Amino acid sequence: MIKRITGMAALVLAAAGAFTVQPAQAAEGGTKCHMTFSTSGWAAIYKRADGQGHVRCDNGQSATVMIHIRGGGITAGKFSIENGKGEFTNVKNINEIFGDYATAGANAGAVKSAESLAMTKGEVSLAVTGTGRGFNLGVDVSRFEIARK
Repeated sequence: MIKRITGMAALVLAAAGAFTVQPAQAAEGGTKCHMTFSTSGWAAIYKRADGQGHVRCDNGQSATVMIHIRGGGITAGKFSIENGKGEFTNVKNINEIFGDYATAGANAGAVKSAESLAMTKGEVSLAVTGTGRGFNLGVDVSRFEIARK
């Protein structure tokens, strides 16, 4: 059973690599913003997670944020992501990071979890990676909301 879970986890992580987006250079006159965050949640076809984080931009702007993830797919488990990292590109002002992003991602883990998400909101792109704990396996399409705390 453990070998089957490990094999499935490797397959899902390989799929996550297919969804990972390499961040583009910031538009001329733009800036890059970096986010650190933690989330916890569950999935049983429907995926739900909440958390918080901090965003800092190369131009000196920063904000404490709340994160809400809602979606669904072929996914199940209970998980937490700690020390997650994200990079925003094509940002002119920190206010552009707030709102809903469309995501497609893959996750896998038995005790340790891995998450990889690539998302976009208009011209703003966000690539997110993180590791954590729990049991989860799946591929999903979700809404990743970032709100000012």
